[in-house]
Parts: sequence; C-alpha cells; structure tokens
Amino acid sequence: MSFNFIKDKNKKVHFIGIGGISMSGLAAILLREGYKVSGSDAKKSEITNRLKNEGAEIYIGHNSDNLKNVDLVVYTAAIPSDNPEILEAKRLNISLMDRAEFLGKIMLGHKYGVAVAGTHGKTTCTSMISHITLKADLDPTILVGGDLDIIDGNFKIGNSEYFVTEACEYKESFLKFSPFVGIILNIDADHLDYYRDIDHIQETFQKFASIIPNDGYLVGYADDARVMSVINNAKCNILSYGINSGEVTAKNISFDENGCATFDVFRNASRLFSVTLNVPGKHNILNALCSICIGLIFELQSKDIIGGLHDFRNAHKRFELKGKKSGVTVIDDYAHHPVEIKATLSTAKNIPHKSVCCVFQPHTYTRTKSLFNEFTEAFNDADELVLMDIYAAREKNTGLVSSDELGDAIRSKGISCVNVHSHEEAVNYVKNKVSNGDILITVGAGDVVKVGELFLNS
Repeated sequence: MSFNFIKDKNKKVHFIGIGGISMSGLAAILLREGYKVSGSDAKKSEITNRLKNEGAEIYIGHNSDNLKNVDLVVYTAAIPSDNPEILEAKRLNISLMDRAEFLGKIMLGHKYGVAVAGTHGKTTCTSMISHITLKADLDPTILVGGDLDIIDGNFKIGNSEYFVTEACEYKESFLKFSPFVGIILNIDADHLDYYRDIDHIQETFQKFASIIPNDGYLVGYADDARVMSVINNAKCNILSYGINSGEVTAKNISFDENGCATFDVFRNASRLFSVTLNVPGKHNILNALCSICIGLIFELQSKDIIGGLHDFRNAHKRFELKGKKSGVTVIDDYAHHPVEIKATLSTAKNIPHKSVCCVFQPHTYTRTKSLFNEFTEAFNDADELVLMDIYAAREKNTGLVSSDELGDAIRSKGISCVNVHSHEEAVNYVKNKVSNGDILITVGAGDVVKVGELFLNS
C-alpha cells in the first residue's frame, strides 16, 4: 500500500486519541507499512500497549510536549479545538488532518472502496462483508470498528483494489470518504449534539450519496422511508434490500434454538440461494442481506457469499458471549441507542432462558437527554434493568440529565429498574437477582462490560 499524501516514510504522524478503535487501526496500518508513528490518549489500554509493542511512541494524557519531530497530526471529530496538542500543532505550523480526511485519502488508493454508513449496525455489516470478500479471495484492506477474529483485530492490509470500512456520520465525517459503493443501513436520530434534527441527518446522508461516482453503487434498506428517499434521489446505480420490500429480499425465514436464521435469498422474483447464519436476531438477517448486495455487485460466487456468512461470528462487543457461571449466561453488547437496545433485547428474548437481567450504561449526556423518551421505551424485553451512571465519553457533566432521572421515568412505566453507581454495586445487585437459566446482558458503549467480567470472576 502506498500513501501518496505521505510519500516519505521518514515523516512522522502523530494521532491524538490513538487508543480509539478507528484511530488505532489507522496507526497500525502506518506502522505495518514502515512509517513513524506517535500518539496520545487519555488512558492506557490494551490497544495502546499493543501499538507501543509494534513501535509507536505512546503518551498517556494530552500535552503539547507530546509533539516531538512530528510532520502530521491526525485527530478525531471528538477532540475539542482547545486540545493542547491541536494548539501546539497550529503554533508550530504542523499539518493537521482529521481522521475522516486521513481515511478518505487512504481510500483514494483503492478503486473499489466500500463505505458502510447508517445509524446502527455498521460494525456487524462491515464484518459480514469482510468475511464474504475474504472467502472470495479478494484480499481487501479492512478497517472495522471492533475486533474481528478472522483478521485478528480491527484492521487488515490487503494487496488489491478493494477497501472495506465503516463510515461514521458524526459531524459529517463520512463526506470526506471516497467510496465506489456506499451503504445506508438506516437513518435515525442520533448525535443530536451536532445535528439539529432528523431532517438535518437525512440531508447529510443525501450528501453522502452524492459523493458516489455515477458508475458506483448505493445500497440501502428498503423498509426505511428516509433511506429510500435518499436512494431515490441518487445519481449512481442503486440496490435495495429488506425483508418486506426491496430488490434483494429474504423469504421462508426460520430460526433455530439459538435464534439464528435460515432463509432463502431472492432478487426480485428469482430465488438465488439459501443462507444459514450463526449469529442470532432478526436484525442480522438485514445485515446479511446488505452484505449479499455487495457480493452481487462484485459478482462473487454464491458459495463464497453463503460460506462467508455461515462462517461469520459477531465482532467482539456485538452480542458477545462472555461466559457462563452457575448456569447464568453472560453476554455483552455495544448497543447505546434505543433502537439498538430494542434489537439486542429482542434477540436475547428469543434465546431459551428463564429471565433477562440487563445492565445498561447510558452513553453521553446529550444522547440521553435528546432521546430520553425513547430510552424509557427501550427496555420492555428486560425482566430486570440495572441502570448505571451515564458514561460521559467526550462530554462534561453540566447537570443536563442524570441516570437517576432516567430510572425514575422507566420505573413510572412499570419496569423493574434499579439505579447503581459503580461496577461493584451492580455486580453485588445482580448476584442476588440471577440464577440458573437466566441471561445477564451488559449493554452500552462505555465500560459496562466490566460488570459481566466481575460477575464471572466472583
């Protein structure tokens, strides 16, 4: 792989927030190609340790002194403009580039870039596409928002024209990409700390569609009215999918005892083949259909599409089985939007169990506030809800909303819900609530996973 915008491998690239799942992948790609890399993050992690072992200079904490002989600084949309390393780069006239632009420039070196966009499901769908394209020996470069066993991490460097990546809509980041194939899985209200409303979000997805070349493709979910509005106004080739409508559909659906689906795939009135998944949930039928569309666009053999999907197991933190203890099944899931939470709990409900105990950690104050009512309706499939404090992530607590307020609103709807204020308190509570045959599921994009891990190790 060559980076025309960084021709000299003696140039040093510094990543602010290098411990993030997407930034770490980009940093690792540069390291594997022999470039000099440094980076900073708020805290030490397995990711930062791994990058350090691969040759990166790692700094814990953001400080202007971290920029030592740096030629380019890459940062994420979540990094504030008053970050000391951003300010120092400006003072020293060091080139600055946000993560999306950096990734977009890497994509330019590949003819067949696939950008997976949508409010939910990006990591799972990207992972499914990765399995299919690897099965077909396309040797793609892959960048995914979670660890995937088949590539031993969250990235793979390929030696072909194919590039598969997630495309996040936060702060319109994906508009800096260069896809040949764009995917829109769904359009829902999220990131309302940046977008004014759902119409603003849809307008941005329309802009995303417009960057696809005329000979490229836009793939979209046919049962989402907003997605179809974007698709119908696209100037490139289009391909839609869905269970109830779309060009590519699933029929004769059945589920096994683990909630995994088998179904026939149709393109219009023609049956193509049958698929059996090894990941549970109705939402994964949709992810599979979208991935099948990519296989059809690239004219892959049916056996590779079928085999790739059959071999797929969830990326880590996507309905991930963490273990069992005393007959209690412990699962962890990244869901942090009400729509995602409903899908996750619906999937858990379809697995044989006595009761479902959900430990949820809200993610960011603005998301909790802007989708407050939707959150109160998201836990109907949980028999017991343990609600942790809000995980601030990139935000500061200004008193906008609290987890206790959310708990009161959920309890008012008759749902069994308790608020806890530490991982230890959560573990001690669930120990007295779960028993043989129950499911304990930790849900959220923060560090709620620790609750399940502490339970298993207690």
